[in-house]
Amino acid sequence: MNINMFWKCVNVLKSMTGFGRATEQINGLDVTVEIKSVNHRYFEFSCRVPRVYQFLEEKLKSFCQQKISRGKVEIGVFIEQTDGNSQSVEINHDYAAAYIVALKELSKKYKIKADVKASDFIGNSDMFKIRRNELPDELVGEAVLTVAEKAVESFMEMRTVEGERLKEDICTRADDILGKVALVEAQTPQTVKAYRERLEQKIRDLLADARVDEQRLIAETAIFADKVAVDEETVRLKSHIAQLKALVEAEEPVGKKLDFIVQEMNRETNTIGSKSQNVEIAHIVVDIKSEIEKIREQIQNVE
Repeated sequence: MNINMFWKCVNVLKSMTGFGRATEQINGLDVTVEIKSVNHRYFEFSCRVPRVYQFLEEKLKSFCQQKISRGKVEIGVFIEQTDGNSQSVEINHDYAAAYIVALKELSKKYKIKADVKASDFIGNSDMFKIRRNELPDELVGEAVLTVAEKAVESFMEMRTVEGERLKEDICTRADDILGKVALVEAQTPQTVKAYRERLEQKIRDLLADARVDEQRLIAETAIFADKVAVDEETVRLKSHIAQLKALVEAEEPVGKKLDFIVQEMNRETNTIGSKSQNVEIAHIVVDIKSEIEKIREQIQNVE
């Protein structure tokens, strides 16, 4: 994946779940960087680096914040020096001199042979000190950030692939909801018509053959129609769905906005359900709420 493709991936819907890994030898170092993330309401960062390289943590956090807006992000950095000068041995000459003087004194006082060989001192941690020859921080930081960029590229590619799958699922469910809203809109006039017919029949049954007051019947039907009218709710619901489909195409993180839109979709659907006096509409509302809940679950994964 080249850098142009990487920046193209930045401008699409992304999942908050991802993993990336890269290994490279730079500046005499064998560097491996792993990055992974899971869902989180905000950006949360943690880093595992060798203690001697703790200064890298802030550099890596700043680097990741430029490319990731939400998610619980974890980075692991593993560093080994590959050249032959990574360690050196230092002799504690003061200690060595004092040690030899003590041996000679011991030999003289107790009349024992002072047979001292260099091999006698191997394993004496006070005599020898092993030191790591650390590279300058600038070179280490440069190497790690270079590898980190490759790891993040892989990580972002995985998030983008998952984001594309989420977008497809969200849009499919949104279209399904639109189809169900159309059914609700088609059923509402039938509900009012059925109510008018039932009301008229009840009045005729009560008054026998007497003439039905058409004006009163019209007035009663109008009151009922107003109570069960869901035109405003279906219009707003369709508007929210249009916003939802536009947001998943946006060139920016939209997870929080999507969450708000889904809440509003659920609110309008609940209102339609509470107004409904029709069993078929009630069933459709249940199906719509089920699809909205599935969308809500999916957008919990969206950055």
